[in-house]
Amino acid sequence: MIDINCDMGEGIGNEEELMPFITSANIACGYHAGDATTMKQVIRLCQQYQVHIGAHPSFADRENFGRINRQLLPKEIYTLVTDQLKIITDIAKECTAIIHHVKPHGALYNMAANDSILAKAMASAVKDFDSSLIYYGLSGSVMIAEAANIGLQTANEVFADRTYQADGSLTPRTQPNALIQDVTTVIEHVKKMVHENKVVAITGETMFVKADTICIHGDGEHAVEFAKAIHKELSG
Repeated sequence: MIDINCDMGEGIGNEEELMPFITSANIACGYHAGDATTMKQVIRLCQQYQVHIGAHPSFADRENFGRINRQLLPKEIYTLVTDQLKIITDIAKECTAIIHHVKPHGALYNMAANDSILAKAMASAVKDFDSSLIYYGLSGSVMIAEAANIGLQTANEVFADRTYQADGSLTPRTQPNALIQDVTTVIEHVKKMVHENKVVAITGETMFVKADTICIHGDGEHAVEFAKAIHKELSG
């Protein structure tokens, strides 16, 4: 079955409900949400349910949940990511756990998907910290290209609960119809991406996507419902 990942440790409190239906967890590292206690709690749940443990680094912006663009120099981005990897790795060691992957969060992710300089700085930080980590990035984006260029193992990510633009980017949350709200639409969307390697943009264009891992946002209103349905569909 394809990897199903979920953003966690962000203060929603639904992690234990979601765990049986996912295979990878992206855990907030304290910069946009979470703290040492929540990181440890989610890591323990991952161990209990045999779910891969991932770091979910962000801009340092708890006020806006890491979803507002910030303009930082490449060296600042490198440090931002490295510092968060250190934080969660130290906590994982306390739990006798290892970090499996890295998936940037929010604005940091979306900016890197379109900015090769930013993408390279982030990928370099991950590789220099631990070259065995798998780097999750938007399918077909410069995030994936820059990470692959420096020898990182990558996972092309598609999104179960988000709509797409004609250029392959996610519809910004500030625009209408950015989020998919019903389970029937989610399942059809997922089936097309996973089984056909295609996604239909909100403007009607059909595009190729490579789906190595599929994301469900843990803070979504229907996160648990969607996770159950997607797990059932893809494991059946």
